[in-house]
Amino acid sequence: MGLLGARQRLLCCLFLILAALAFAQAKTVHEKWDISDQFAYPDCVRKLAVTINGHTPGPTIRAVQGDTVVVTVKNSLLTENVAIHWHGIRQIGTPWADGTEGVTQCPILPGDTFVYTFVVDRPGTYLYHAHYGMQRSAGLNGMIVVAVPPGAGPDVAEPFAYDGEHEVLLNDWWHKSTYEQAAGLAAVPIVWVGEPQSLLINGHGRFVNCSALGAASCNATHPECSTPVFAVVPGRTYRFRIGSMTSLSALNFEIEGHPMTVVETDGHYVKPFVVKNLNIYSGETYSVLITADQDPNRNYWLASNVVSRKPGTLTGTAVLAYYGGRSSPRDVPPTTPPSGPAWNDTTYRINQSIATVAHPAHVYTPPPSSDRTILLLNSQNTIDGRTKWAINNVSFTLPHTPYLVALKDKLQGTFDPRPPPETYNHTAYDVYGVQPNPNATSSDGLYRLAFGSVVDVVLQNANMLKANNSETHPWHLHGHDFWVLGYGVGRFDPAVHPATYNLRDPILKNTVAVHPYGWTALRWRADNPGVWAFHCHIEAHFFMGMGIVFEEGIERVGKLPEEIMGCGSSNGRH
Repeated sequence: MGLLGARQRLLCCLFLILAALAFAQAKTVHEKWDISDQFAYPDCVRKLAVTINGHTPGPTIRAVQGDTVVVTVKNSLLTENVAIHWHGIRQIGTPWADGTEGVTQCPILPGDTFVYTFVVDRPGTYLYHAHYGMQRSAGLNGMIVVAVPPGAGPDVAEPFAYDGEHEVLLNDWWHKSTYEQAAGLAAVPIVWVGEPQSLLINGHGRFVNCSALGAASCNATHPECSTPVFAVVPGRTYRFRIGSMTSLSALNFEIEGHPMTVVETDGHYVKPFVVKNLNIYSGETYSVLITADQDPNRNYWLASNVVSRKPGTLTGTAVLAYYGGRSSPRDVPPTTPPSGPAWNDTTYRINQSIATVAHPAHVYTPPPSSDRTILLLNSQNTIDGRTKWAINNVSFTLPHTPYLVALKDKLQGTFDPRPPPETYNHTAYDVYGVQPNPNATSSDGLYRLAFGSVVDVVLQNANMLKANNSETHPWHLHGHDFWVLGYGVGRFDPAVHPATYNLRDPILKNTVAVHPYGWTALRWRADNPGVWAFHCHIEAHFFMGMGIVFEEGIERVGKLPEEIMGCGSSNGRH
């Protein structure tokens, strides 16, 4: 017994030493941001943008797994509220820091300051952006890079090697303000936002008709719209961290002459596969590796093109330049920018989605079955004369009191207590036809999940109000990663298609595409106490009602910070 006791004491001491070392390595990353309106020239056209410390996009947050990130946000906008979502950060233990107005917090009022504090628990490439109205479209966004800690074990260490890295933030850009866009979407009849005027790479682009606007409105030599340059050394391998913050556009990204090996998505390692160009949807992140093995005496295009919608926007471009070559980094490549695949080649894009599976050394096997299955039909509807998006015929609206506060503090009458439908008439619904959906309604009800239960959600795409028209919808889940179990074309059959699920090596993601006329099946465990939004990441679509909310384990949530209160029925509680 004495020997056993000594061994136990030794193991306990070793555990405490390792825990202390891990704690010592973790640090606190501080950011201090002032959110203000500033005139900017992202595509050479002068426009009022929502900026962080005077810039759009904002600074990249850099941290190491296990670090605590503290972001002090002052809202210096004169007439507009603010909330910031940390996209892909699961907020384990800090659901109030998710930054979703109406779901986890009241917005930050003009002149007020709010402090977001959260732990980055997993390495990878993530995003942040405004989550108030359509403010993301106005420029409040950026990237989060979480590095692997030194000496990390094989379960965390990156299963690939590289010599350097670059970050690429893709975006689309309008000249109309978000106020004009929102007013048009709410009008009868609807005034659609239209195609973007420009595509941006790291906040830089070039409007095709600059000269027609005149020098007062468009300055083609302004440094804010200069072409970004990514420098590489011949023979070396580079990691490109790519994120999409588009408000509407699905994109195809290419580095001319340099095949890309996909190695990471949404913070999870991928079984490597090589692509000429990468399809990326709003809210997704990817890491790709390239080798600088081409002619170093010329420059090469980085190109961003619209797919899934008929393009009406010029290719977004940047330049890849080799150190030591005879070309200047500012020289225009001698070729035409790549135009990418056909915009309506859905099969090409589905095949890339299917190819994205977990790295063999980093497979997290999903539970073999679920406790609950929810079928969600995306449909376009007319409600009180207004064009809306709906899920199972219910168009989502945000409550005035955040769900997290209302549920934790048991505030009555703050949202519709009736849960939305869990299914639709999947045996008879024609996803290829125009459906009138006459009984569509609006609601701020939510789904309540049993804590620890395994949930399947199948997202079903269908035709819109216009004949022969179905769009790609990128869906993002807050507070969780989900296993992507499968994709299909046509109507999902719950008696047939689950047998085709990939339960062997599905990738974990937080954002996933639902392809035109298709379905996407997801599974996750409801084990993160809080209230979490799940919605289409196209800004106009969420504004028009394409979203839902899940609650799980609310009784396990700790005491709420008073700072998240002050609106709706929580007014006066802080």
